[in-house]
Amino acid sequence: MTRRIESVRQRLRSIGRRPARRRTAGFTLIETALTTVIIGVGVLAIVSAQQALHQKNRWSTHASIAQRLGNEIREMTLNLPRHDPVTGQAIWGPEVATEPSFDFYDDIDDFDGPAGTGLIFSEGLGNGPINARREIISDMVGWSQIVTVDNVNPFDITEVVADNSTDMLRVTVTVTYQGPMDADPSEMTTVTWVAPN
Repeated sequence: MTRRIESVRQRLRSIGRRPARRRTAGFTLIETALTTVIIGVGVLAIVSAQQALHQKNRWSTHASIAQRLGNEIREMTLNLPRHDPVTGQAIWGPEVATEPSFDFYDDIDDFDGPAGTGLIFSEGLGNGPINARREIISDMVGWSQIVTVDNVNPFDITEVVADNSTDMLRVTVTVTYQGPMDADPSEMTTVTWVAPN
């Protein structure tokens, strides 16, 4: 009987005690929340970096297109004489009688336009942008080439002098772009050179 009493006592003692809990496998709520925050911050950082990459890529694409458009004009005028072969320096700009349109321009000073304020080749005007073969480049919406020709001091090519007072000509092509959401065109690049011949 003593054994039985002892056994009952042990059972009663074990009922009063709570058994030790074993930890189950898994995550607590705090660990889960912290993981969610860390992953969320990482995803936002990746999205932000990708957006910055797209903006830089768009800018570099526009910069290279602008440089190409400026160089198209340079290549077109590379072998042209500074002044008209017939009239020489007597007439600045295109000769009205023999050069009624851009297709007939045969010297560099013609590219300063009939009014002496330069030429604009743009999709909006329907005359450009143009390539070195004087052809309109298609699908260039928003792009413009602004060409000006200045007579400059041969000893300081930054100093503009009166037309035909020197034989040194500086050609400047400013390329602009106006995107569909832009209020005004932005200057993308300027290509400048001194006429070589």
